[in-house]
Amino acid sequence: MKMLPRLHLFELVDQSWFPATIRDLATNYLHFLEARFALHRPAVPLVAEVLRLTKATHLVDLCSGGAGPMPALLHALAADGLKPHLTLTDRFPNVPAFQRMAESSNGQVSFHPEPVDARAVPPELHGLRTMFNAFHHFAPSDALAVLRDAARARQPIGIFEIPDRIWRTLLSLLLLTPIPVAAVTPFIRPFCWRRLLWTYVLPLVPLTCWWDGIVSQLRAYSVTELQQLAEATGAKDYSWRSGRVPILSTPRYLTYLIGSPDDKDNRDNSASQNIVEPVRTGQSFAEHRRDQTTA
Repeated sequence: MKMLPRLHLFELVDQSWFPATIRDLATNYLHFLEARFALHRPAVPLVAEVLRLTKATHLVDLCSGGAGPMPALLHALAADGLKPHLTLTDRFPNVPAFQRMAESSNGQVSFHPEPVDARAVPPELHGLRTMFNAFHHFAPSDALAVLRDAARARQPIGIFEIPDRIWRTLLSLLLLTPIPVAAVTPFIRPFCWRRLLWTYVLPLVPLTCWWDGIVSQLRAYSVTELQQLAEATGAKDYSWRSGRVPILSTPRYLTYLIGSPDDKDNRDNSASQNIVEPVRTGQSFAEHRRDQTTA
């Protein structure tokens, strides 16, 4: 399906002047949706594969918002025999949400209480960097800086995005967003009276989700655009793979970009200077890296 042109408009939650209370309530709503409808599921095998391939034991989640799909992702990874430590980070940390997840994790989850810029991640934060439904917040130059920083630090990174620039998605958000916000608000935990105030009496949360939801679709990157950004990093001895996978029981797709440093054997044997190659349907990341090495 043909995509709309990309427009980098502003999102309210990105603005430093935007009230933290409304930002946190909006990101809590997104966390509820992601957890309730298991929107993380297509990312689980991708994350598991990179963890095994790179032998990483730590996840560093960038732009975590209200923690998004991370609790469900950790549960799914544990069922697959993986139990990485997770550090939550954000430019505007939702500390109450981070604390709730950390306190219920039996030590598996920690968080960075100070702002973290995904374009310049603190060097002490090692591990697989993940970013769920946040990469579209970055203009191309900043998105490129995010990828370059991971490659420069020799850390793997996984970008996972649901927004897309398709008319039917945009139209549904334009017409329907306030309805699900109002419908699910009583079920979001922990319960707080201010959530009811800013949803039903002074509806700033539904308006924020409505505007930012529309803008998120218009800002989304296509698979081709993600490949172009990966190529533009100029990273050597670093492999990239991008693609789309369906989200079960929904008409939507998850778009992803995964990068990781090549191991020493691959670096010594690799003769290719192109860091992005076409990916065959159903091809795993390990198979893609192996094809690049032997090309």
